[in-house]
Amino acid sequence: MKPVALITGGSGDLAQAIRAELESQGWLVHAPSRQEMDVTDKAQVQRVIGALGQLDLLIHNAGITRDSLVLKMSETDFSDVLNVHLKGAFLCSQAALKIMIKQRQGHLIQIGSYSALCGPTGQANYAAAKAGLIALTQSLAAEYGPRGIRANVILPGFLDTKMTRHLLNDEAQHQRILNSHTLGELTTPQDTARFIAFLHTLPAISGQVFQLDSRISRWT
Repeated sequence: MKPVALITGGSGDLAQAIRAELESQGWLVHAPSRQEMDVTDKAQVQRVIGALGQLDLLIHNAGITRDSLVLKMSETDFSDVLNVHLKGAFLCSQAALKIMIKQRQGHLIQIGSYSALCGPTGQANYAAAKAGLIALTQSLAAEYGPRGIRANVILPGFLDTKMTRHLLNDEAQHQRILNSHTLGELTTPQDTARFIAFLHTLPAISGQVFQLDSRISRWT
């Protein structure tokens, strides 16, 4: 029987790269778009995930940005970002756990961000949401490890995707981004997809945060 994965935010560049990698390894992959499953809507999440008879890997990849300085950030911009990234992870994990507990195995992967470790100017909402994902994931790992369920966070690095391309198209900004990486190069969506597929093959790893670039910082 093929292993089954579900990737939220399925129309995004990273989701499509993960889907292609998993399918190349024989997985059955569901990658609903926001129109097909709004991760902030509990009824939709329960309906889509609950319809699956098997689920071995959930990857919460759905995300949005509403960047602004705090004094200019609206309450809606703050709550919308937390709802998609953090509430969405909670709702999707809840729905997935109902299946995984019965299977006595499964893997929950949250797509985090370097912003969780070093909150940048203008991203208080995004950084807070991604930092929350780390704590949520560690709680999930602790609570459901005895049931054979793993939970990990991936920080893919600064990827060239539809969400970030406007920054990389600015030559000066692109160079500043590269300069912040000690190796002077960016991870690709395909690199991230390969790492996720590999991580899933390691059954003894849970509750961990994996940063996939060469930026160096200390989270205190």
